[in-house]
This record gives sequence, C-alpha cells and structure tokens, in this order.
Amino acid sequence: MGQTDRQARIALVVEDDPDVRSLAAALIEETDLEVVEEDSAEGALAYLKRHAGQVALLFADIRLHRMDGIELARIVKRDWPWIRVLVTSGAGGDRLRDLPRGARFMPKPWRALDVLIEAERAVGAG
Repeated sequence: MGQTDRQARIALVVEDDPDVRSLAAALIEETDLEVVEEDSAEGALAYLKRHAGQVALLFADIRLHRMDGIELARIVKRDWPWIRVLVTSGAGGDRLRDLPRGARFMPKPWRALDVLIEAERAVGAG
C-alpha cells in the first residue's frame, strides 16, 4: 500500500481533551496543513483507512481511551510509513521505549513554536 497523494496536506490531530485538541489544531492551521480532528485512536484509524494518502502528519496524545497513542503510532508507521508521527504527553513514562522508529515525542506542555516546526517538517516531507 503506497502513498496515493504526493502532496499530502492534512494533519490528523488525535486528542481526547477538546481544549488541547483545539489549541493544537489552531497552531497547525497556521501552516499549509488542513487539520482533521479526532478524539480517539479508533476514529483516527477509520479516517486513515479512507484518506491516508492525504495525511502528512499525525499529532496524537499518548493517553487516549481504549487504544493509546503509542499503539496508534505503531500502526500508522507500519501501514502508512510516509506519515510523520508526533506523539505527545505530560507523562510519557516507560511507554516511550515502545515508540516506533521514525516517530517523535513532544512533552506537554508543548511550546507553540515546536508544534509549528513539526508541522512545517511534515509539509516539507510531503
């Protein structure tokens, strides 16, 4: 399964806290990326199954209900390796050692500039 759209322009923001999700989305929208918001890993995977070729960046919290952000990152890097993966948490802890190769971690609270830099990198890689 290869990338279908060489100019991926979507950032998929996965966060169960609506205020944090909105803040991340607002920051990322300052770049050339369109933002799609999901509140669960399951919702993100359903979106990716239909639109993965358009996604340049996955920005996901580690602590999500049911499936966590680390497992989501592992699936995304396995099935859609061109997607830049950034996971975030206030307490990454031991789970960080399970982060897949190529995925990055950003501790909370994150700085707006760091989020923008990661989004710009995703745009540049598309």
